[in-house]
Amino acid sequence: MHIREMNFTDPFGPLRDGTVEIASAWLPVREPDLTVGPVIDAEPLLLMVAIDHPLALRGKVGMEDLADWVLPYCGPPTPEYWLQTLVPIHTPGGQPIRRGPKVTTFQEVAAAVAAGDAVSLVHGDAAHYYRWPGLRYLHPHDAPTGKWALIWPTAQETDSVRALARAARDTGARTG
Repeated sequence: MHIREMNFTDPFGPLRDGTVEIASAWLPVREPDLTVGPVIDAEPLLLMVAIDHPLALRGKVGMEDLADWVLPYCGPPTPEYWLQTLVPIHTPGGQPIRRGPKVTTFQEVAAAVAAGDAVSLVHGDAAHYYRWPGLRYLHPHDAPTGKWALIWPTAQETDSVRALARAARDTGARTG
């Protein structure tokens, strides 16, 4: 069995081409050929900014602040509904959010943010795994909870996949 985190520029391709049997992906996943299993991680989204960004100097930030800045995005073939989790086109209050530099990897996102070209919503674990010089992670007071779940191709479900999903369900989601 192969287990790995999926690349956000082609989040479901490796499952569909048989490269991997099961993966973790942020929710929502609305692909008719994929089964969404148990949630394995849930924590509020963070806002990644350059260390000298004006938002980094403020005591409090919220989701409405995104209207004033550009968010990097990867575009197609990433499904738009899936992209909306981290790159929304409107704030909760309805203000438009601009999309900026086109990126294909998380490293490109981090580089664009560190250079001051964009800010980016990220899942909470990014602050642990991507401690780059020049980046700061802020906690928007009204950030939605980002959730990750196991997913797999419905038609290729195996005993091993069911066993892993059962173990994840029994263990429960990690929350931050």
